[in-house]
Amino acid sequence: MIKGLHHNAYRCRDSEETRAFYEGFLGLPLSATLRIAETKTGRHTETLHTFYALDDGSFLAFFEAPDMPFEFKVQHDYDLHIALEVDEEKLLPMLEKGKRAGIPTRGVSNHDFIHSVYFQDPNGYVIELTAKQAHHADAVNPEQNGARERLERWQRDKLTRAAGA
Repeated sequence: MIKGLHHNAYRCRDSEETRAFYEGFLGLPLSATLRIAETKTGRHTETLHTFYALDDGSFLAFFEAPDMPFEFKVQHDYDLHIALEVDEEKLLPMLEKGKRAGIPTRGVSNHDFIHSVYFQDPNGYVIELTAKQAHHADAVNPEQNGARERLERWQRDKLTRAAGA
């Protein structure tokens, strides 16, 4: 039924500042813009929706909506991050590029089945560039990795911790 991801959409402070990061730094081409003057409920708005293309045909998208308050905050990886796949040989050059550009940058992190570098975009979102390792397919195969059993164990342990608190 679901064919794939078309786009994920996030708020942005400034569309040009966001374009400079996603197109200028990451290299994702600005593919479409949609100016919204009125919502489906008839409310007047001044909103710009921008779309940045990924090689698989999906998009990262952003809404600049100055007339709609939004609390931008620096995100921790656990709160929100956007992970984009790259080839392994791109990780170190991108890490260095981010440092040279003064972008908050860290990595390379070894997560066993992926290696990653991290950047903070102008809106406070964490962007992860990740490279699959040779055993990635096995690591994400639920028939081999015990994902369901690990989740069930987590739930049991969480209940035990809560009962002991």
